[in-house]
Amino acid sequence: MGNALTAAAAGFGTGLSLIIAIGAQNAFVLRQGIRREAVLPVVAICAASDAVLIACGAGGLGVLVTAWPGALTAVRLVGAAFLLCYGLLAARRAFRASSLSSSGPTVRSGRRAVLACLAMTWLNPHVYLDTVLLLGAVAATHGSLRWEFALGAAFASICWFASLGFGARLLAGFFRRASSWRLLDGLVAATMLLVGTTLALGT
Repeated sequence: MGNALTAAAAGFGTGLSLIIAIGAQNAFVLRQGIRREAVLPVVAICAASDAVLIACGAGGLGVLVTAWPGALTAVRLVGAAFLLCYGLLAARRAFRASSLSSSGPTVRSGRRAVLACLAMTWLNPHVYLDTVLLLGAVAATHGSLRWEFALGAAFASICWFASLGFGARLLAGFFRRASSWRLLDGLVAATMLLVGTTLALGT
């Protein structure tokens, strides 16, 4: 029991260290949380996707990822194009920022958020490299306890995205000012454009 808890704790720490850095996905979840638009489905998509990829890594599917470099290249280019376009849209919003709306999210904006979240999650090859390969490799070092390690990493993902998505509403007062949205959208734009450019250049 003690060894299982140790493996799960190691998975939690490793998983959290990989996802906590500000990236395209985190910036997106933060923005949705502040706007309170489709927060639950966005958080669920991010956490569930991580759980699937972590399970794939723990199951040894990292070998298949490295065996298909052409597929990773295709995902990288499509993901780069998506992030660059999203970054440009965020930059445009930064110049047209309005204060936080008191109205609830529309069905259309909810669907857009879900589709954008799916694309941002599954079209980023860094997700496969970090989650499937890196976490999979670390999980393998735990031998028969690799699934406990994977469970801990998946739980870290759930905790992080839930905290980021639902905790962001605490900043709602600050984001009632248009200048605050300009700052956030500027950060989102810079993050998306940086990650998109990195993907496009293959670095």
